[in-house]
Parts: sequence; structure tokens; C-alpha cells
Amino acid sequence: MANSSLYFLTFLVCLFVCATCEASFRGGRKLQGKTWCVAQTSASDDAVKAFLVAACERYNCKDIMEGGPCYQPANIRNHGSYALDVYYRNTGFCNQDIGTPTLTDPSFGSCHYP
Repeated sequence: MANSSLYFLTFLVCLFVCATCEASFRGGRKLQGKTWCVAQTSASDDAVKAFLVAACERYNCKDIMEGGPCYQPANIRNHGSYALDVYYRNTGFCNQDIGTPTLTDPSFGSCHYP
């Protein structure tokens, strides 16, 4: 009897851990903890650019504008990653089509991601 109770308890712990991991890292779902959302390397420049334009019409992207601390390097992938993270900070969602969650802070030099 004690043996089957131990197996059941182990099963419940594994189930909880798996559900927690899925909720934390699954694209398109709310992420938990200290995470950022950045552009996938496989995402097309056109898709990233379209997201960048839409996100920056709605949210503050002044840091990636010319003269801003995150303007350089001035490319779609860098600016798109910043816009994805701004969107993530405001909505709690990382766009699963072009973004990916990361535990590594993408900030560099004087550019600090939110």
C-alpha cells in the first residue's frame, strides 16, 4: 500500500512540474519569472518587420529609434527583438510565430531591454 502511494505522489509531482514548465516556456502563452521575448532566428525579416511596425504603433519603442540606446545595430532582427519584448512586457505574451522566450537578458551596452 505504501509503495503505491509513493508512486502516486511521484506521479502528481511530475505532473505538476511538467505543467509548470509548459506554462513557462510555451510560445503564445503567458510566461512566468525573469524572461524576455526575442525574434526567432528562423523568422522571416518580413514577418519580423510587420510585427515591429504594428507593435511600435501601439507601444513605446523610442529606444530603437535613431539616437536611442538600442538603435544600433540598426537591423530588423535587433529592432524586432526589442519590439517583441516590449509587446511581451505589455501583454504577457511572446508571439509564437516569430518570437521565442529566453532566460538570457538580451540587453547590451547602454541598451537595456525592459
